[in-house]
Amino acid sequence: MDLGISGRTAFVCASSQGLGLACAAALAQEGAQVTLNGRNEEKLVAAAGQLAADTGASVGHVVADLNTEEGRAA
Repeated sequence: MDLGISGRTAFVCASSQGLGLACAAALAQEGAQVTLNGRNEEKLVAAAGQLAADTGASVGHVVADLNTEEGRAA
């Protein structure tokens, strides 16, 4: 299915594992450039690397707790 999002950018919160990572993977498979977010850098780096390898998409990550002012600024 073509969602028409190829080349768009997606920021997916809480995406180092589970449902968040599954959502990020679906967006990447549709051609979106994906940025993962979470609080654990080790998990984010691993998830971003695996997602990029699996999909060929551009995948970045931001380590931040969005419940804090500093996290939202990041």
